[in-house]
Amino acid sequence: MLGCVLALAPSTWMHAVADSRIRTVAEVPARDVAVVFGAGLWSGRPTPYLAHRLDAAAELYRAGKVKVVLVTGDNSRKEYDEPDAMRTYLVGRGVPDDRIVSDYAGFDTWDSCVRAKKIFGVDRAVLVTQGFHVRRAVALCGAAGVESYGVGVAEPHDATWYYGGIREVFASGKAAAEALVRPDPMFLGPAETGVAEALATGGGGAR
Repeated sequence: MLGCVLALAPSTWMHAVADSRIRTVAEVPARDVAVVFGAGLWSGRPTPYLAHRLDAAAELYRAGKVKVVLVTGDNSRKEYDEPDAMRTYLVGRGVPDDRIVSDYAGFDTWDSCVRAKKIFGVDRAVLVTQGFHVRRAVALCGAAGVESYGVGVAEPHDATWYYGGIREVFASGKAAAEALVRPDPMFLGPAETGVAEALATGGGGAR
């Protein structure tokens, strides 16, 4: 019984921290920045799940809910570039190129959250991801110092959805450890001004 309690504690923590901060595109409070987490490429193009995240981000931009979209993903090898594929997709859906900022070292959720805060200077954001992942994203970004609301993109309950849900049960333990220990991301590096410059040219300061 004690083992079961301990195993479920991280998931319980995520729900307690994040449940009140999950919104729809229509309901989410306006913030200057949306953060879209990578979710894989197929032949250099966003997977359907990643495309749906980007569709939601584009909708947030068109609705005036966000001014800048920070795309964060994996570019650990030359032939695999999630952020550039995400940028191309967003531009194709009406988001101006100068309103998009790329984080090429968002290798996992914790790294993306820490880099959003420490590298790009994001203090408040709307996080865009699937419903099964959004609580972990909100909880980890909160631990990293980014006050956030999450938009959970709905998906049909297919094999990928069930896999994602099961994966979150195990990922919650890692997330709780990251929130407690707060390690540096795989790559930190110097601060970047892309978000601040995009906001300056687009008008308005960070909320």
